[in-house]
Amino acid sequence: MKKNYQFRYGSTTVSIPVEESQVISVIEGNTTEPLSDIKGALYSSLDYPIDSESLEKAASKASSIVIVVSDMTRFWMRQDIIVPHLVEYLVERCGKKYSDLEIVIATGTHIGGSEEELRTLVTSDIYDKVKTVNHDCRADDLVYLGTTEYGTPVKVNKDAAAADLVICLGAATYHVMAGFGGGRKSILPGISGLETIKHNHSYSLSPDKFITNPEIGNGILEGNPLNEDMCQAAAMMKNLFMITLVTDTEFRLASIFSGHWKTSWERACEEVRRIYTVPIKEKADVVITSCGGFPKDESLYQGTKAVDNVISALKEGGTLILLLEGRNGGGSPDYFDWIKPLVNGTFEKELRENFTVGGYIFFLNCEQASRFNILMYSSIPAETVKPMGIKVYDDLDRMMAEADLEGKSIYVIPTGSTVLPEVRA
Repeated sequence: MKKNYQFRYGSTTVSIPVEESQVISVIEGNTTEPLSDIKGALYSSLDYPIDSESLEKAASKASSIVIVVSDMTRFWMRQDIIVPHLVEYLVERCGKKYSDLEIVIATGTHIGGSEEELRTLVTSDIYDKVKTVNHDCRADDLVYLGTTEYGTPVKVNKDAAAADLVICLGAATYHVMAGFGGGRKSILPGISGLETIKHNHSYSLSPDKFITNPEIGNGILEGNPLNEDMCQAAAMMKNLFMITLVTDTEFRLASIFSGHWKTSWERACEEVRRIYTVPIKEKADVVITSCGGFPKDESLYQGTKAVDNVISALKEGGTLILLLEGRNGGGSPDYFDWIKPLVNGTFEKELRENFTVGGYIFFLNCEQASRFNILMYSSIPAETVKPMGIKVYDDLDRMMAEADLEGKSIYVIPTGSTVLPEVRA
C-alpha cells in the first residue's frame, strides 16, 4: 500500500506516494522543545557564561564594542530576534551608549546586503540607533594579526580588530567543510580578508588528488585542517565573547550558549549532535528528502547542504531524490560560474589556482553526483545542471517513474538540512 509523504518545497509542500513496505523508516531529528522565553534565556547565558566572566563585567571595561552578526545567508537563525535583546542588554544592563556599539555583518566572501537587508537582519529600530556595516573581505584597510601554523595570513576587519570587546553572534549546525558552523567561523571566514579565507578553505581539497580532503566533513573537528586553522585565527582576536545559537529541526531557537569563544561553542556543537544525529542500522538503496523549503532551498548552492547530510544514509551508487525549488537558480555566481571550466576540462587547474568557497561546493556537488544517482525536482532548468551529473525534473510523476523504486529499500527524510543519519552497529 502506498502512503503519501509530505515535503516542504519553496513556500509550499508537495506530496510523494511511496510503497510503505519499502520504507525502512522516516528519519527526523530528535524532539527538542523550543525556547519559550528567548530574552530570558539570552540574558541568563550572558550573566552566567561558560568559562568566561559575565558579559556585563566584560562590557564594563570596554569603551568600544563590535557585534559580529551572520549575514542573510544564515537568516534561518533569526538574528532579528536576538540582536535587539543583545543591544538592550548592553545599553540597559551594562550602561553602554548606542554610539559605543557597532554591528559588523560577517559576510565572508559574500557581497554585503542592501540597507533593506540590514534592517531585516538587525531590525529597523536597531539599524537607526547603532552603526551597522557590511564587512568587505577586499577592503584595503584590513588588519594583519599574524600567521597560523597552517600558513594562513590572518587579516580581519579593522573595526573589529580595534574594538575593546568583540561579541560574535552565530549558530552551530553541521558544516561539510568545517565540521560545524558558528563560533570561530564568525572570525574566519566571517570578518576575514579574501586571501585569508581562500588559504584556509583550500584545505578542503586533497593535496595530491582532485577529491575532497578526507580529513574534513560534517561533524569532524579533530584533525580537520579548516577547523583547526579557524580556531588559531580566532585565538588571535583579543577580548572575544561568543554567543552561539542552536535551532531544533523546525528551525526554532532551542538553546543559547555564551562565553569563551571556543568552549562555549563546543558545547553548542554537542547539542547539535544530540538534536540532529539519528542512528540507523543500515544504508538504503534510496533516500527521498527535501531541503526544508524556503529559504533553505532558495538556490542550488544553499539547497545542496541537505545532500551533504543525507548521503550518509545512502548506499554507494544509490538514488537520491531531492526536492529543491531553487527560485534563485544556481545561486551565487561564485558557485555556478564554475560550470564553465567544468565543461572546458580546466576545472581542477582553475580551482586550485583560484580557490573559492563557491567553487569547492560546486566541485563537491559534482563529486556527489558521480557517486550517486541524484534526481532533483526543481524549477531550475534541467539543461543548466546537466553537466554536473544531476538530473532535474519539473514533473514530479515523471521523476518518480524514472526513479524506479520497485523492490528498493527507502529512507524518507522530510528535512535533510537538519538531520544527519549515522550508521551504528
